[in-house]
Order: sequence, then structure tokens, then C-alpha cells
Amino acid sequence: MTELWTLPNGLRVVGDPLNGLRTVSVGIWLHVGSMMETADENGLSHFLEHMAFKGTVTRTTRQIAEETDAIGGQINAFTARDCTCFYTKAIDEDLPTALDLLSDLVLHPRFDPEELEKERGVILEEMAMDEDDPEDLVGEMMAEAQFGELPAGRPIAGTADRVSAYSRETLMDFRAKHYAPGRTVVAISGHYDRALAEQLTARYFGSWKNDTPQDPVVPQKPRTGIRLTKDKEIEQLHLTLGYPGYAYGRDESMELVMLSTIFGGAMSSRLFQRVREELGMAYSIYSYQSAQEGHGTFHIYAGVSPKNAARVLSEIDRQRELLLMGGLTEKEFTEAKKQLRIGYLMGLESPSSRMSALGRRLLILGDVREEDEVLRQIDAVTPEDVMRTAHAVLEAPPCLTAVGNGAEMIVGGAL
Repeated sequence: MTELWTLPNGLRVVGDPLNGLRTVSVGIWLHVGSMMETADENGLSHFLEHMAFKGTVTRTTRQIAEETDAIGGQINAFTARDCTCFYTKAIDEDLPTALDLLSDLVLHPRFDPEELEKERGVILEEMAMDEDDPEDLVGEMMAEAQFGELPAGRPIAGTADRVSAYSRETLMDFRAKHYAPGRTVVAISGHYDRALAEQLTARYFGSWKNDTPQDPVVPQKPRTGIRLTKDKEIEQLHLTLGYPGYAYGRDESMELVMLSTIFGGAMSSRLFQRVREELGMAYSIYSYQSAQEGHGTFHIYAGVSPKNAARVLSEIDRQRELLLMGGLTEKEFTEAKKQLRIGYLMGLESPSSRMSALGRRLLILGDVREEDEVLRQIDAVTPEDVMRTAHAVLEAPPCLTAVGNGAEMIVGGAL
């Protein structure tokens, strides 16, 4: 049974006791990501995440690394479109050190000017690396295709021009506006003592004060029918089709996950079996949903030889039509529901996965769900629910992005 408490400053804590373990996973979830940025602020959430590890008022970068290694733990962070998370995993007896380190990163970054310039270079190298990864690049292009100039269409890391220009003062001002206890969740999953956890969260986060208001996240509707291509001298052509989906927390998201499992999200799915196994035209082809605060999307990705691109796109469309016209088989539906249930139950065995699910849900939706509730929701999905979702999602004209040699010429007449 999950445990919830709130500090006087508004910071919420969700605990998930797992007494049969010796490890504990902790995450600090902040309600700030690229969707909370203006066009002139794009990339600042990600820059702040990087700078937290470049020293605090009490620790150098090396001390952060040494103290983490000393407890055998792992400390990392990520920035998403609707949140930023700093997280760690350690032995239960080292929970005090873990929370001390995490709170120091979040609350007391130094923003040393010399370190800032170094990290600016690191981020620019990260961008260059992503540009060299066509699978990542075609996904970023899909965000632009579906959302354009809306916040959800901007790259999480920002652009090279903006990152090169941001000053120390700009970073500090953005942090002061968005890092606030009332918009933060501490999530703990694993073996811990409730009384000690309450004491530690109060010690390390209780004096944090910031009630600066934050603009609400405006729901963003994905566009349809947009095409973006990028010619790149590589062997494969990387393709992504994008459809509107459902926002994080919507009941239909469960139905869309099941639809994805049947259509392209598993080895037994229609797309995998037809395009890879029967036609041998792709090594990697899959579908997935992306659910964010206020919006969601559904994507199909394929990496193919340029000579096979038109055939693969045609086959994807054919499989889409067969699904919409012919519906699901009982076997497909039963196996997809079983896979979803098993995947959820397996995830419950990971404290890190449990911490992530609880922390993000409490941060964005303001509640938590117990295991039995999720399993009942999975069991309640019917074939009619999945087909209703299929028509709502797959009947929209898809966006299409492509990266590869001759992408513009190859994709220009497709679909």
C-alpha cells in the first residue's frame, strides 16, 4: 500500500514500501520540461538538469561522483517534455546519503561560470550525437511535424544557437520561476523506514521556499498530414508515421497500448510478422504510443533500405486498412491483454519502475493508483474498446518523417 504525505511547504512525498528487498529507489520529480518553456527559453530545463551535476554550494563535481560511488549507488537525471527527474538507487541503509545528494543537486547548484561553459560544450556535443543518430533524429522531426511551433514541437535540448547564447543569469532566473516545492514530488520505492523517510525529507526539503506561480500547461492538439524529410548519406531510410493519440492519464491510453501491441508493438504483431518475417524488408519495425501531459501521439517506425521504402509504407497502410475493416481476432486480443498484464506485473518487481510510475503520476495527475486498480482496468478493456480507439487514431491522415539517402525524392509521393 502506497504512503502519501505532504511537507508544510507543499512538497509531496509518495512512498512504496517493499520489505523483501535491500535496495531503495528515489526520484525527485519537478514539474518543468520543454513544454513549460517559451520559444526564447527552449532548452533551459535540459541545461539546468546538466548544470546540477557540475557542483553545488557544498560539493564539487568530483565529490558528487565520489560520494555516489562510495555507497555503490547510481545518480542520474533526465528532462522530458512535461517533467524533470533526478533519481538514484542505493542500499536501504544509504537512504540518508542518497536523499542528501539528490536534494543538494536540486536545491543548491552552484552555476560556476567556468563549469557552465564546459557543460555548454557537452550539451552541444550531445546535440551533434543525436543528429548523427537517424532513429532519434526522425523522432525529433516527428515532434516538429505534429506540433510545429507549439511547445511540444520543440526539441527538449533546445537548439545550438540558443544553448550557445544562454547566460548564467538566464539559467538562474528560469530555475527561480519553475523549481518550487509545491510543484515537486519525492518518490521512494523499496526497503525503507517510514519514520526515517519522513524525517529525512523534512530535513532536506522542509526549508525550501518558493511560491512563484507557474502558467498551466495548455493542451496541444497534434497536426495531421505534415511531411518532413532530411537527406542524409546513410545506408538505411528511417521512417516514422505519426497519428494523434491520448494524453497521459486518459483511460483510452490503456486501449491504445493494447492496439499497439496487436498492430506493431510485439514480435507477434501484424506489422512485425508481415514486414519483417514474411517480406524481409525491415530489421526494425515497431509501433508505440507517447502520452504526455495534455496530449498524446501514436507512432510507427521502420528502418528500411531505400529501395523498399515505398513498398513498406504501402504495406503499413494496407495493414492499417485490414485492421480497421476486419477488426481484431479473438486470439490477438486475448494475447495482447495477457502481454499487457504480464508486462505490468513484471514492472512491479523493479523498485525503479515503481518509483517512476508513482512519481510521474502524482506529479502530473495528482493521484496514485494501487496495483489492483490497474489490473482491473486492464481486465475491463474489451475488443470494442480497442477497435473504437483504432478508428479514432488510425483514421486520421498521418504525419510522415523520413531521414536517409534520397529521403525527399522517395517519400514525396508516398501515401
